[in-house]
Amino acid sequence: MAATAKERQAGEHIAALLDDLGRSMGPAGRDLADELVHSIVEFYGSGLARVVELLRDAPEGTDPLTLLGGDELVGGLLVLHDLHPEDTLTRVGRALDEVRPYLGSHAGDVDIAGIDPEGEEGADGLTLRLRLRGSCDGCPSSAQTVRWTIEEAVARRVPEISKVEVEGVTEEEPQPKLLHIMSRPPDAPGGDVPAGDVPASDGIRSAGGAAEWQPLTGLRALADGESTVYESAGTPLLLIRLPGNLYAYRDHCPGCAGRLGGATVDGERLRCPSCAAQYDIRRAGQGERGHLEPVPLLEENGAVRVALPGVLLAAGP
Repeated sequence: MAATAKERQAGEHIAALLDDLGRSMGPAGRDLADELVHSIVEFYGSGLARVVELLRDAPEGTDPLTLLGGDELVGGLLVLHDLHPEDTLTRVGRALDEVRPYLGSHAGDVDIAGIDPEGEEGADGLTLRLRLRGSCDGCPSSAQTVRWTIEEAVARRVPEISKVEVEGVTEEEPQPKLLHIMSRPPDAPGGDVPAGDVPASDGIRSAGGAAEWQPLTGLRALADGESTVYESAGTPLLLIRLPGNLYAYRDHCPGCAGRLGGATVDGERLRCPSCAAQYDIRRAGQGERGHLEPVPLLEENGAVRVALPGVLLAAGP
């Protein structure tokens, strides 16, 4: 397909705008504008390279739009230009499905309470309102760590969401916006979205800047019922694989203050190697002598990331 006259003239128009900026703002302004254009071109170049890679390596019969829309980089560009094959609500549902294994470790779940076209005081971007269920609801520490996990998943799949509000979770300080990309409003009008209508299915700062997402590079594959200790950002974590999910806890036994490396996994229970205290792996580490400290974890396409809150980083082993 041949380029239109407008598309062919786009480069000349950009050059003319840069010249105008140079004349009005001086050499420093022109240098800054040149750097901005270079960064944008580089960003789109990475997106095009990723498109070529995805299409080249796609198995036969793969739907190209579904494939491209599911990629974080390319999907974000499709959202920016209103070309994504899935609407906002569908992608929110997929993002929440990613975090449901972690919510299940708290014996909880999450519902969509609504999607608002604008945040408070007319802020740009969409506001996603959520409602926690189960033991996540009413427990401040549990709700806050769940919130960090949800914000990370939403920021990656639904970049047009600028803010996530969780009912019942009090913000102790102003919440910074998620990095977002504006797009069309969700198909559902008005904001209130029944939870039953939701299809089943780096580096964003979380609320208050309190959590840091860290990739677990070099992590070996774990078989079901196997555990290992992995040190992330100086913090030792206990990782446990159960059928269907991977769980992360601080490497610390609340019963004896000992380390959990070498702990025995018996079904869905973990036995401390020092004091023999037992903890329920799937239920947020609940046990007879307290409970383990769960760490938010996201696993996708073989890549694993955990959110380390500031208080956990400071605590160490």
